[in-house]
Amino acid sequence: MRTFDDTFSGEKIYPGKGKLYVRGDSKIFRFQNGKTESLFLQRKNPRRIAWTTLYRRQHKKGISEEVAKKRTRRTVKQQRGIVGASLDVIKERRSQRPEARAAARQEAIKAGKEKKATAESKKKQEKAKSAAGAARGQAGRMVSKQGAKGAPSKASGKVR
Repeated sequence: MRTFDDTFSGEKIYPGKGKLYVRGDSKIFRFQNGKTESLFLQRKNPRRIAWTTLYRRQHKKGISEEVAKKRTRRTVKQQRGIVGASLDVIKERRSQRPEARAAARQEAIKAGKEKKATAESKKKQEKAKSAAGAARGQAGRMVSKQGAKGAPSKASGKVR
């Protein structure tokens, strides 16, 4: 048995009952009775008429006994380690006193600066060494900028 839903009220229309309304653009509307057809043709909003299915659905009427309220799931925070630090290390640092933590931080900064300074001084020494070697090799002649770039030297003038 084929049943249709009322376009306006949303209730079932059984075979042999109801009215069929076809609009000018060939859209079909089915109504349970003259009451729903009349309200539809008056352009009434079914969400504002208390007995329609749309109104009842919008205002959550008559669904409390069918469906129990869904429980909301609480999110549980999970702690885990990150790259470079395991969970134990993180917990240990968190439980440290702020003064101890600050002192450790200062020490780490100091160590980093010292390391950087030694690398810098080493670099300067190598640069000075290479500059001294280059100066020794070219002490005899002066080279112009163009000569350093690899330009051919000027032909010297010949006397007859």
